[in-house]
Amino acid sequence: MPTETTIDGVYLRFYTHAHARYDGMLLSEWLLEQAKKHKLGGGSVFRAIAGFGRHGVLHQEAFFELADDLPVKVEFLLRESEAEALLQLVRDAGAELVYARGPASIGVLGKED
Repeated sequence: MPTETTIDGVYLRFYTHAHARYDGMLLSEWLLEQAKKHKLGGGSVFRAIAGFGRHGVLHQEAFFELADDLPVKVEFLLRESEAEALLQLVRDAGAELVYARGPASIGVLGKED
């Protein structure tokens, strides 16, 4: 019989640029690797088609000279303790990132494992 499991958690989103690097890796890949290495839930990377950040520079696919460095969002659904652990890893590494964090009701639908 299908089941549904939910937990109270948080979403944690990091915003960077497609080609931003840290420790020889794309920053988005580095974030995913850190979360995986420390068994901190799951994450995904999304590329924007346009955006601007705190410096006011518009990046979009239509502007050829800026299209190569489009914004990306790296998003995680985590328990509160996992979100704090990932933020601390980023702080300790000294990586420069903008992030957003908020409450999330995390659910899984489907068959029981």
